[in-house]
Amino acid sequence: MSATEQPWAEIAAGYAFDGAALDLGALLWDGACHPDAQVRIPLPMLNRHGLVAGATGTGKTKTLQLIAEQLSEHGVPVFLADIKGDVSGISAPGQDGEKVRERAGQVGQDWSASGFPCEFYGLGGGGIPIRATVTSFGPVLLSKVLRLNQTQEQSLGLIFHYADAKGLELVDLKDLRAVVAFLVSDLGKPELKGIGGLSTATAGVILRAITALEQQGAGGFFGEPEFDTSEFLRTAADGRGVVSVLELPAVQDRPQLFSTFLMWLLADLYGDLPEVGDLDRPKLVFFFDEAHLLFNGASKAFLESVTQTVRLIRSKGVGIFFVTQTPKDVPADVLAQLGNRVQHALRAFTPDDAKALKATVRTFPNSAYDLEEVLTGLGTGEAVVTVLGEKGAPTPVAATRLRAPRSLMGPIPAEDLAAAVKGSPLYGRYAEAVDRESAYEKLTAEQQAAEAAAERAVSEKEGARAPREKEEPSLVEQVVGSGLFRSLARSVGTQLGREISRSVFGTARRRR
Repeated sequence: MSATEQPWAEIAAGYAFDGAALDLGALLWDGACHPDAQVRIPLPMLNRHGLVAGATGTGKTKTLQLIAEQLSEHGVPVFLADIKGDVSGISAPGQDGEKVRERAGQVGQDWSASGFPCEFYGLGGGGIPIRATVTSFGPVLLSKVLRLNQTQEQSLGLIFHYADAKGLELVDLKDLRAVVAFLVSDLGKPELKGIGGLSTATAGVILRAITALEQQGAGGFFGEPEFDTSEFLRTAADGRGVVSVLELPAVQDRPQLFSTFLMWLLADLYGDLPEVGDLDRPKLVFFFDEAHLLFNGASKAFLESVTQTVRLIRSKGVGIFFVTQTPKDVPADVLAQLGNRVQHALRAFTPDDAKALKATVRTFPNSAYDLEEVLTGLGTGEAVVTVLGEKGAPTPVAATRLRAPRSLMGPIPAEDLAAAVKGSPLYGRYAEAVDRESAYEKLTAEQQAAEAAAERAVSEKEGARAPREKEEPSLVEQVVGSGLFRSLARSVGTQLGREISRSVFGTARRRR
């Protein structure tokens, strides 16, 4: 039987692209690997978005590494979120060994060790700090972080509108807390009524949620200097795309926070980048790891924002790959926009697993494989692939043994990571937080003015009680005219000011 008569030949022909493409690996058929049948993704189709899915331990992270390396070689910048702290190795050459040589031989790969240009950013430590102002983060994304319901999300939007109308800049969380605390105070209640649709009880819930977020140590993620997402679009001096790695181990226990911060980065890119249409290569490919965390408990407004961003950012030259365990983790409206699929093995140990497996199979085009059997039998570093071909049509479904990454498959030493961070030209730009005058400072100034007014009121009342001429002052009048009384009056005035302050700012602390 000739090669063209082989049952896998038609599948292999679907990946024989003429233009630039990324090499994923070699086609698998009936348990055999065919190194002459390469499975590839056309470079221009990388901005049509994609999905990398599979059970834990099936090799998703290595797939990201493999794709990111080749994108960098083609001059395309990449963004990767490092949830577990094991992606930093992409900056260092890989280690040759028996397993690597065996895999390379099986898939027809000419393997050589290579590191790639990287920048390391941090959310909660471990890299160049990424911060956002509260205003730019916006009420929809912040509501997701604060775990507000739909009514509370709408109310937060009214608070943002009020702050903007009053010239109260929301730079960090203490700014937002100060505004909400004022609105729920006795002095602020008339302003609260003027906003419309915002109850004191709802404002109180929002205030407590903000305070709880601060107590979790998230205050440092909001502020200035705000990160400029255009930093992700850089190339190195040798023309390779820079791989931006966002270190997230410090916030693994706050999935709502880091997943929503990733969405802010995408939304900011969408807002800043111009329309470019279809390019011969993407301007950036953004890998959104642990994607299910983004959609868990999301409000309707949030999901609509995500869907719109994914749909429209393609025309800005940005490709997005969502990384999760099963396609059902991604809403149908978003999943429908993901043209490239790399599906690693799935398990079917429970009835829920079996249901997820059947649902995953239904999301693939018609296939020559028994996908239920194939998906449960794939080994580590193997996947079922379908992508968009050069003309935009889906390729045949192909079981694939993936190539080995050329960079280090594991983290670099902590001291090397720290040296790379501090040696970056961006470190001096973003390392130190800046705290300029904003809503908190303006409302604090009003607080101090209220204290001063209370002291003046007591002093003026004291001055009106001058002693009568030519009469012996009474004992009471002697006490009133003494320095002791004036000291007591000032104390009362200051205390009155502090009581007013508490009613306005709640638990707000003075800046040290």
